[in-house]
Amino acid sequence: MPVVISRSVEETEQFGERLGMAARRGQVYGLSGDLGAGKTALVRGFARGLGCPGRVHSPTFALVHEYGGGREPLFHLDLYRLAGPAEIEGAGLDEYMIRPGGVSLVEWIERWESPDEAAHGPVRRIRLRVLDENTREMSYDDSRP
Repeated sequence: MPVVISRSVEETEQFGERLGMAARRGQVYGLSGDLGAGKTALVRGFARGLGCPGRVHSPTFALVHEYGGGREPLFHLDLYRLAGPAEIEGAGLDEYMIRPGGVSLVEWIERWESPDEAAHGPVRRIRLRVLDENTREMSYDDSRP
């Protein structure tokens, strides 16, 4: 897995922007990392890369935010408060994670994952790790179609 080191929120957003510029309809990106690791900052940049206007907010309490107006719709989900696949399906969020009609970024993806990836399609993983107050290590799977 390639690794990117970010030394600021701006660099994390720039990395997200590069990913967003290359993203295609139907892709699902799964974000993992501790609280404060920079997941929402990465999504802000990703939205810019897709050309989505407007301000990106953490969807922790809303579960999902949809951003239109860009090259593709962006669906930003946060699974932190959900216990697993059954609760995710019960909340109606699986539609955003199984070949979405845009691009989905899913924070806390580990809450959804099952051993049978074929059941829900490929997920491009991005792991964010806090190295110090300003520095993040971001490893990502660039092998997915």
